[in-house]
Amino acid sequence: MFDAILLFINFAILQSGKMEKSGITKDAIERFRSGYNCSQSVLSSMAGKIDSDVTVLEKVASGFGGGMGHMQGTCGAVTGSFMVISLHCGNKYLDNSERTEEAYKLIKKFNSEFIKLHGTTNCMELIGYELDSPEEHDRAVENNVFERICEKCITDSIDILHELFF
Repeated sequence: MFDAILLFINFAILQSGKMEKSGITKDAIERFRSGYNCSQSVLSSMAGKIDSDVTVLEKVASGFGGGMGHMQGTCGAVTGSFMVISLHCGNKYLDNSERTEEAYKLIKKFNSEFIKLHGTTNCMELIGYELDSPEEHDRAVENNVFERICEKCITDSIDILHELFF
């Protein structure tokens, strides 16, 4: 019961846009640990900052985890961040050309900062295991890859987003 109350309070704070970076990071990690993918965790935890509905964001990002559709391309924390940037710019600028140019500029800055920290944005290169192989997935779990690497990518993504515009 207490967990449900805490979740409701976190949701209410997120919706009001008043949650600080540490609270957003904590919320994103809790979401990831409860079964949301990396992209969903980043995007939905930022709902209050980008004036968006959490449930809609969870749905939008549902296919972007594991490097987009489990294809291990661009890291889901990165794609979730790109969506945050796009929504931020969409809310800030009425003119489509202006919003698009600003989004491209911020996405390039984000990408550069993420690569400085991790050397790549590629999921396979980041985690080093084939997610669709049951044996490799089990080894990744045994080696705490999701806690060590994915959670770090989620945390760093939120940090970079805050540095860019919050």
